[in-house]
Amino acid sequence: QVQLVESGGGSVQAGGSLRLSCAASGYTYSTYCMAWFRQAPGKEREGVAAIYTGGGSTYYIDSMKGRFTISQDNAKNTVYLQMNSLKPEDTAMYYCAATSSSDSWCYLLMMEYNYWGQGTQVTVSS
Repeated sequence: QVQLVESGGGSVQAGGSLRLSCAASGYTYSTYCMAWFRQAPGKEREGVAAIYTGGGSTYYIDSMKGRFTISQDNAKNTVYLQMNSLKPEDTAMYYCAATSSSDSWCYLLMMEYNYWGQGTQVTVSS
C-alpha cells in the first residue's frame, strides 16, 4: 500500500514561492506516475503536474507551465513541486497522488490515480 505525505504548504504573498514535498512509502512496483492536484474552495480538483518516476518525464497543465516545476529525488522517494510567482488564484489544497505505471505517459486525470495524500494548504494573499 503506497502512502503519501505532503508538506511545505503555507501562506505567502503574491509573487512569492513555495516548494511542496511528497514523501512516498510502500512502493510495490518499480515505476509510478506521481502527480500534484489542487482544489480551491467551491471548485473541482484539477491536475497541476505529473512526473514518471522511471525516467523523469514531466507533464503540466498549460496554465502552470513556466511557474511550476515538478521534480523527484528517487533516493528519498520524494516528489517536489516548486511554485514560483504565486498568485492569489493559486490558493488551494494541494494533493499528491500516485499510480503504478509501466508507461512513461502520465495523465493529469483524477481517475488515473489510486493513491492520495491528505493534502497541504497553500494560501496566497494579494
